[in-house]
Amino acid sequence: MKNVTDSVVYFGYWSSAGSFGFNTDILATNPINLSVVLGVLIFFGKGVLSDLLDNRKQKILNSIRNSEELREGAIEQLENVRARLRKVELEADQFRVTGYSEIEQEKLNLINSTYKTLEQLENYKNETIQFEQQRAINQVRQLVFQQALQGALGTLNSCLNNEIHLRTISANIGMFGAMKEITD
Repeated sequence: MKNVTDSVVYFGYWSSAGSFGFNTDILATNPINLSVVLGVLIFFGKGVLSDLLDNRKQKILNSIRNSEELREGAIEQLENVRARLRKVELEADQFRVTGYSEIEQEKLNLINSTYKTLEQLENYKNETIQFEQQRAINQVRQLVFQQALQGALGTLNSCLNNEIHLRTISANIGMFGAMKEITD
């Protein structure tokens, strides 16, 4: 009989450790549910996200290559312009007496237009890179937000039954009524 008493005392002492049941406290279970949902989203969404980022990276690299090709074309144009400049300078030496000021003005205009063209191409390249990066970031944010929202809605729909839903609505209506009384 002493063994039976010992086992009853033993089970009474550890009754909380041996019990099993559902925790209906929604505030205590939400962090667990959210962590599970986030874990599943990260686990399954990692491949989609990496594919999306790889595709975006390729587009950005292609844009950079195109910009570099444009830059190389601009450099070739600059070399052509410099060759023309040298030619103009030779002609300027020949016609220095008659039209020195006109030739000098043409030279400056040619240099300025070339530098403006180079600056515009460089700005275009930088804007393209920045735009593609921002677009990629926005698409990733939108995709992650959509997946998280769908997961959260699925979790909420699977966890909420009619009784809990009605109690939540009633509690919110009560809070709004109390807030209205306070503001009045």
